[in-house]
Amino acid sequence: MPYTVPKLSDFSASALDSAVRGLLSALEQESAAAGSENDWKAFRDRWMARKNGILTQLNDLWLKAAPRDAKRDVGQRVNELKTKVEQTVDATLARIQSGASSGKLAAERLDVTLPGIRRPIGAEHPVIKTMNEIIGVFRNLGYSVEEGPEIETDYYNFEALNFPPNHPARDTQDTLFIAGQESKELRDRLLLRTHTSPVQIRTMQKMKPPVRVVCPGKVHRNDAADATHSPIFHQIEGLAVDTNITFCDLKGTLDHAMKALFGSSVKTRFYPSFFPFTEPSADVQISCIFCDGKGTRDGGPCRNCKASGWIELLGCGMVDPNVYGFVDYDATKISGFAFGMGVERIAILKYGVDDIQLFFQGDVRFLEQFG
Repeated sequence: MPYTVPKLSDFSASALDSAVRGLLSALEQESAAAGSENDWKAFRDRWMARKNGILTQLNDLWLKAAPRDAKRDVGQRVNELKTKVEQTVDATLARIQSGASSGKLAAERLDVTLPGIRRPIGAEHPVIKTMNEIIGVFRNLGYSVEEGPEIETDYYNFEALNFPPNHPARDTQDTLFIAGQESKELRDRLLLRTHTSPVQIRTMQKMKPPVRVVCPGKVHRNDAADATHSPIFHQIEGLAVDTNITFCDLKGTLDHAMKALFGSSVKTRFYPSFFPFTEPSADVQISCIFCDGKGTRDGGPCRNCKASGWIELLGCGMVDPNVYGFVDYDATKISGFAFGMGVERIAILKYGVDDIQLFFQGDVRFLEQFG
């Protein structure tokens, strides 16, 4: 009968010793029973899977359930078991591979005239691949690419983008500041940029209209890592400034871009929003690419769009005239629009990924799917 983690009602040292012995005995038996790599994968997942593996169950059924005075002892034992399980899983794989290699060498003769092993060529990471696709769409529209530093000043990250001091919108950015900046004026303090919008300001400082640029890059926010958030992610922002640019130009540009990325049948819609650096501002939704905008799929509500038929994708708006004052543009003669989108958000939709953390864990098994 397969081993199951018991619920403990007694957390004394003797009871814990008995439970640990039972677990280790089951571990050794299952390790010995694994005779192929498929068996090993099932063995590994059964013990180490993040959601329902035996190690995860130990945290839930032993550590979390332990009374306060026993938590330290239980936690130490759980950590020791985790190390033991990891070592056993690795040793099991090594044993299986060693046995397979020995059998193969015994059955085959070495032919020194055969060509050497060619190292496979790598492929673009799905986030970089998606970023390049987006950049390609806007390059075809005549946009150039601009980049800037990841460590920015408060001036470029906030003030020049119409975020005055103590503006509540600053709080929503969850900014990571560089330590030891308290003696500097607020505008000179260094931080990890929270968006690639500072690149737009730097571009307008060195270029006169017309300006059409996209600004890709890595950004940082103090977000707890979960399935939909990461403290490090990527953005692509765009800026177009010229004479007689209107909101209709913005809508046409983004509608074309979404169709180029997700297919010609995709529809877009805009609804009012707020960003300090654009006025008016809008959030952009596309018709759900999983249910074709119907809100239902496979006889039930579509989970991807929450049965609405629409998926929110990016923000945009007409550049606020106050921003032009920071770059010596004449707001009476020119106008422009800006937009910004999260690259991981689009990659999740394009490739059907359900956890943003998979992009950053470096698991070759996951990344090989995109080769």
